[in-house]
Amino acid sequence: MNAANLIIGKRDGVLSKEFEGNKNSLGANHDNGAINETVYFFQEDLYPGKMVKLPLLTRTRDMTTFLPYQLAESVPFSSDKLPEILNRYSLEAGSREANAMKETIKLGKNIELLSNELGKEKKNPVFTIDREIQNMGEEELVCHKMKYPYAVFLCHSIDRTAVYKVPLVSIDGTKANALAICHEDTSAWNPDHPAFWILKVKPGTVPICQFIVRDTLVWVSK
Repeated sequence: MNAANLIIGKRDGVLSKEFEGNKNSLGANHDNGAINETVYFFQEDLYPGKMVKLPLLTRTRDMTTFLPYQLAESVPFSSDKLPEILNRYSLEAGSREANAMKETIKLGKNIELLSNELGKEKKNPVFTIDREIQNMGEEELVCHKMKYPYAVFLCHSIDRTAVYKVPLVSIDGTKANALAICHEDTSAWNPDHPAFWILKVKPGTVPICQFIVRDTLVWVSK
């Protein structure tokens, strides 16, 4: 895959502002027995029969697509070509969009792709974890979609994590597969990380898991 379509870089410790204002609705809810909103939850909650609510998981935030390989090869993707890139997309230097593209380009590297699978977005997407949760391994590369005119991803790897393929079934019988990542060691995380106030735990005390949203990609070793 060409660098114009995919990039790699470190993202550890970067928190998304998407979670701001959702402190009361995100994470595991032991009162009603469901994984509420499926942002962060305890590893012990990852078992067949557990109910999960997926509004954030099924929401598609960015509709930009990958470029065909031949076109990607011809598109400039480097800091020294930034003026040409901005001109191509009719953007003014110094604008919000231009600055976002500038930061994305700085991280440019080559990498290949693995996709995640989920069904169409639902108004009330309530699922139950089905049988045969599959451990995909403990060596993974997670790629987050960045702001750019076409699909570009920022990727990172974290030690002591495990990836699970989780089969889901909805109340109407619809089936889907989701990926969950469990972090075995959170002792080095920022104490202000949203996972800690969502789950009401401290760094390094328990494994913390999260489902992967639709526009996030994961590499796992075979």
